[in-house]
Amino acid sequence: MPRELYIGIQSIIHSMKTLLTRTVWLLGLVSLFTDMASEMLYPIMPLYLESIGFSVLGIGILEGIAEATAGLSKGYFGKLSDYRARKAPFVQLGYLLSALSKPLMAVWTAPLWVLGARTTDRLGKGIRTGARDALLAAEAASATRARIFGFHRGMDTLGAAIGPMLALFFLWAYPENYRTLFVLALFPGLLAVGFTLLLKEPAEALPVRREEGRGSPGFFAFLKYVPESSPAYRRLLWGLLAFALVNSSDLFLLLLLKYKGISDSVLIGFYIFYNLVYALAAYPAGSLADRWGLKPAFVSGLLLFAVVYGGMALADNWWHFGLLFLLYGLYAALTEGVAKAWISNLSKAEERATAIGTYEGLRSVATLLASSLAGLVWYQFSPAMLFGVTALLVLGIAGYFIGGGDRSHPEFWMEDS
Repeated sequence: MPRELYIGIQSIIHSMKTLLTRTVWLLGLVSLFTDMASEMLYPIMPLYLESIGFSVLGIGILEGIAEATAGLSKGYFGKLSDYRARKAPFVQLGYLLSALSKPLMAVWTAPLWVLGARTTDRLGKGIRTGARDALLAAEAASATRARIFGFHRGMDTLGAAIGPMLALFFLWAYPENYRTLFVLALFPGLLAVGFTLLLKEPAEALPVRREEGRGSPGFFAFLKYVPESSPAYRRLLWGLLAFALVNSSDLFLLLLLKYKGISDSVLIGFYIFYNLVYALAAYPAGSLADRWGLKPAFVSGLLLFAVVYGGMALADNWWHFGLLFLLYGLYAALTEGVAKAWISNLSKAEERATAIGTYEGLRSVATLLASSLAGLVWYQFSPAMLFGVTALLVLGIAGYFIGGGDRSHPEFWMEDS
């Protein structure tokens, strides 16, 4: 092993031992087992829904309602956790709802029941997201937050790689036994809930916030945070939301592989490979961002995204797709955790869950719009048009980040509050 590589690996291991606190490890394990449960079901969800009588239109409506629930609730519950100055109860309740709702989808197949179970799962995600990320941000200084979020994203994505592999092995042994798989997904989910019970509030507890004349914030009160936030936060938010508006669901990547003749087993293999690359690269990418700067790391991720989408429009051999999914894993490692670290650095401690929840909520809505537009472009024009145009738009968004704010407002791209 080259000496430079050995020194780099040793440096990463040392920083992990120093920075990864009990809370960070607990939240990492919670996300690993939760995503393991979720991704056991992700590849077979459309198959199961079709088997119990859902049409393609019905599946689309179901997922749209579920994701809209998750998106809007992220902002509200992020705001509420700041208002209550408590984070752990929101994390515990959110993961509990997600764990219990998955097997409920297999108990009864009536459409309204399935809709309720699926929506409850996404509601759990909305309840926990802002509070969980605020807990993570509280465990690090601004100079090390990208590493903390990178580690968490790596653990989360490792679960996303293990889950589909477990599902493949189970369905190989018991073909089309979808309902049993939903019940089995309960166990890693409950293990995740068990870890949440070990969480503690940060030692420096913040005072409970009260709004004059109100017992608690309204459902859309989080939207008020945007005009009240700093110019730096707003400019970052507009750039992130612009990217979300052109970044459609990963489902379109898998559909493109199918369109180009890749078999189902190889297709799922590429998806697992992407998740493994992401999981392994997330912490080193966060370390790089902490040292190099959050903006350069994020922009590098956007450029990789543009290369991947442009390449997908042209690729036609399996090794082309393998290389592109490798780059796609690196893109995710350089952007998702880095974006949350950047938002955390631009927000006050007592508003951090609101800042992250507002971004996550608006991003969910933007992603729904992006996927709808992507489907329209795919069917009205062609898959190549969709991927080519997306690549060009993302290059423009990268230019927005590179250009920064105007000179009269240099604080726009500050990475610390």
